[in-house]
Amino acid sequence: MRIPFIKMHGLGNDFVVIDARETALPVSPARAAALADRHTGIGCDQFIVLEPSALADVKMRIFNPDGSEVGACGNASRAVGLLLGAERAGHTRIETAGGLIEAQATDAGIAVDMGAPRFDWNAIPLAYAMDTMAMPLGWETLENPVAVNVGNPHAVFFVPDVHAVDLARLGPIIENDPVFPERVNVNVASVIGPDHLALRVWERGAGLTRACGTGACATAVAAMRRKLVGRSVAVDLPGGSLRIDWPEGGTITMTGPATTSFEGAFDDALYPL
Repeated sequence: MRIPFIKMHGLGNDFVVIDARETALPVSPARAAALADRHTGIGCDQFIVLEPSALADVKMRIFNPDGSEVGACGNASRAVGLLLGAERAGHTRIETAGGLIEAQATDAGIAVDMGAPRFDWNAIPLAYAMDTMAMPLGWETLENPVAVNVGNPHAVFFVPDVHAVDLARLGPIIENDPVFPERVNVNVASVIGPDHLALRVWERGAGLTRACGTGACATAVAAMRRKLVGRSVAVDLPGGSLRIDWPEGGTITMTGPATTSFEGAFDDALYPL
């Protein structure tokens, strides 16, 4: 059987999207990893499966290249918002393992309400209680991160120069530290101005990517909590820029582009469970 897919990206963070709302597609970690492989599969940063939802317009399942399933992906949320916006009059409610989110087409791109951030140590989660505003931990030159959950766990380090950090080496060390029982996304950020951040992200299960929407949200919120920036910021990633807004006491809105690259189909029998 041939399974149709759509290849999409947000700021270069790319996805294979399968619409399984009418015909179910069984997915295992092995199958997700095989399809995400850039040499022997289709190739992507995340493999996305859309399923029926009793709570929203659609349920979005998100798999990393290592086959692990995660709760949230901001860039993929914008891609799904773009994909389904026409049938939902530009507005899509999306169920994820990290919670319900909403995507809306705007003149500036796709705006996604990512919900409220969580800061309690057991909501990140961390292995034991500690101050999440400045964790009393360090890994070489990276010290005292802010921990925040925006549907998935993030550790945010503020540094003078994001490009001076060997994130390819330190990222997996921090990601897999036992203090993070569900692993963690590692963000290194620099404050460029009162409404401007630069960011690089090591994503758990994916490695270095050109953009990470939840990372941009987590980093903006962390900078706002530390009063380094105002409540609306541009976050520059290697693949481009996102706008993050977090009004006091409200939810996070992420706005940015999403693009369809191409459509295709694969032979279901070539990627067994």
